[in-house]
Amino acid sequence: MKIKMNFITSLCLFFPAILLAQSPVSGFMKNKGEGAAVVSYSYEKYDKVFLVPAEIDGVPVFNEVSVSSISLYGEFGITDNFDVVVNVPYIKAKGSASEQVLANNGFENERKGIQDFQIFGKYRFKSFGFEKSKLDLIGALGLQTPLGDYKANEGIQSIVAIGNQSTSFTAMGIAMFKTNAGVFTSGQLGYSIRGNDVPNALLSELKIGYAASKFYVDAFIANQLSDKKGTDILQEGFTGFFPETRVNSTRIGLNAYVPIYSGIGLTGGVNSYIAGRNLGKATGFYGGLAYSF
Repeated sequence: MKIKMNFITSLCLFFPAILLAQSPVSGFMKNKGEGAAVVSYSYEKYDKVFLVPAEIDGVPVFNEVSVSSISLYGEFGITDNFDVVVNVPYIKAKGSASEQVLANNGFENERKGIQDFQIFGKYRFKSFGFEKSKLDLIGALGLQTPLGDYKANEGIQSIVAIGNQSTSFTAMGIAMFKTNAGVFTSGQLGYSIRGNDVPNALLSELKIGYAASKFYVDAFIANQLSDKKGTDILQEGFTGFFPETRVNSTRIGLNAYVPIYSGIGLTGGVNSYIAGRNLGKATGFYGGLAYSF
């Protein structure tokens, strides 16, 4: 029961355009035939932007942007050492531009729709057992590809786009250390190769928490470092095509999970971007209903 209830180490909360999420895969593994399904709602807002060379107040044209998402997430244990993770989000991004600005420029304050389908396979290739703890080494490969017909090339309008229309391939290495008392720490390092002129990126995440049958909590810090070939918004070389911008980020947050009854539980968390490049300085929250079997 303990392993079965510890499946919410990271939810797939994807955010569009210049927003990024924490890792969609965790260091916890399912046993063969076990699985989890989560429906979650997230919301975040920003009125400041990390641009180059400095942070600015107010989002260009749109003043303030809010992003909400409904995500369907699933994870299933094919074997004791191999899991499959899938996620599909529906996203709405909304700006706060005045009616006059919208009319003068032909813009709209809102974009919404199904974003990208994501699937990951993760394999535990080595496990080290100690007297009161365990270390797992895990590799993960993932594909993310557009599922909806949303637009990503609308110039300044793309500040409220819901995605980059990019297919990406990501490889991750994960080290997961957990004690018999429930305390754990995990680290991830990976690289993502992206299409549609989106810069490739180095990804990392560090997480520490406590996982037991009756309660789960973690704190995390996640980073993205994009290749230098990308452009900077409103700087030399920028053509108005937002997917090609160089997006760096540092994000911190808390996640928690509480079981309710017979495999059903509630999950929630808060998160915030504390540093970045070509990125909204967003703070947000999420909540969800989870079922494990």
